[in-house]
Amino acid sequence: MAGIWPPFGLVIRTPRLVLTPVRDAHLPELVDAVLAGIHDPAEMPFSVPWTDAPRDVLILETAKHQWRTRAQVSVESWTLNFVVLHEGRVVGIQDLVARSFPLLRRVGSGSWLTRQAQGCGIGTEMRSAVLQFAFDRLGATSAVSEAASWNRASLGVSRRLGYRDNGTTLVEARRGEVELQQNLLLDREDFVRPPWTAEVEGLEPVLAQLIPGRQS
Repeated sequence: MAGIWPPFGLVIRTPRLVLTPVRDAHLPELVDAVLAGIHDPAEMPFSVPWTDAPRDVLILETAKHQWRTRAQVSVESWTLNFVVLHEGRVVGIQDLVARSFPLLRRVGSGSWLTRQAQGCGIGTEMRSAVLQFAFDRLGATSAVSEAASWNRASLGVSRRLGYRDNGTTLVEARRGEVELQQNLLLDREDFVRPPWTAEVEGLEPVLAQLIPGRQS
């Protein structure tokens, strides 16, 4: 399959985690992770309230989202959805997103973790992994992120890694409410690197697909 869609051969390893683009074989366990719960039902950390969907819809849409994301990858615009494996189990998703990457050299990211995997540094470790991949392997020069102003966990990860506040935006939240979104920006030279270096496998075919002409 990696010969057909190169990201399938991409693997990023950290001291505790393995990140690799979601394959169909991951979907049953990924759905189970979603259904196990990601956040307090009284809160909505996502700008699109996808976890509010009924169970049957949530199962189907989880799979459809992964298929749609793969189909939209191009040199100009791409999203890599990495499944996050801890001790061989699916515990979440870490994505890496770029728009007009050859020109802007900027990436964005989003993620979620099962509630059982939260609070032990996994969120910071998986974001560090994709930032290293973006800055050191793809040649990105900056990264952006955002979170609801009340989402201390997400904002804490960003600030530990060196992001700085980059203005706020009013966004429509769940049930027609309005909330304040904190925007964040990280320049490559400000990245607070961990004491480990992520190992990357399957890089060259991905570079050829996303950034033709770039050497690893």
